[in-house]
Amino acid sequence: MASAPRLDDLRAEVRHLRERRDLYQAKMYGSRPTSMTRMRELERELAGAEERLQFAERQARG
Repeated sequence: MASAPRLDDLRAEVRHLRERRDLYQAKMYGSRPTSMTRMRELERELAGAEERLQFAERQARG
């Protein structure tokens, strides 16, 4: 069973990764060099964190 501090940590991780992905996406609209490989990597990291959070939330509910 996931504890409340653990869920808070996972939520913070998801929020952080989402912000990093969003910032990189915004950077892609500018003139600075970007990489689709890096964007896919950020999206993969975010998806993994979201899955871990969902799993922990299901565990906490019972």
